[in-house]
Amino acid sequence: MAVNLAELPLQQLEGLKSQLDQETEFLTSSIGQLKVVQTKYVEAKDSLNVLSKDNAGKELLVPLTSSMYVPGKLNDVERVLVDVGTGYYVEKNVSDAKEFFKRKIDFLTKQIEKIQPALQEKHAMKQAVIEVMNMKIQQLHSQQASQSGTTKA
Repeated sequence: MAVNLAELPLQQLEGLKSQLDQETEFLTSSIGQLKVVQTKYVEAKDSLNVLSKDNAGKELLVPLTSSMYVPGKLNDVERVLVDVGTGYYVEKNVSDAKEFFKRKIDFLTKQIEKIQPALQEKHAMKQAVIEVMNMKIQQLHSQQASQSGTTKA
């Protein structure tokens, strides 16, 4: 059902603008969160390139936290443990792990691509509401100016 924005009173337009602000904020936040997760998967997939036969037995730093590391030795370059969510880890060979991360990255890309048009539509709707609100405010000002001009005469 299409609504003519010009027919809505200013108060309803303000409510609609507020609702569209909340929706665009939510969609923007959702895209941001998906991109953060997507970046983590890209980094995980890229880090698998270190696992080659040439690097077997080499020393490396193993992160305990984001700012604390311990020395370690790379013993197995053919298998990794992959966090598949909710605290579950699955042992995979490197090529299966790369494929897993590729699927996750592709899935997140599709989700972002689904949300993007909705966000653009909400932005366009919000802009249209703002334009109508500005037009109504200008009409009110001109009415008030003409009324104050007739009362002075």
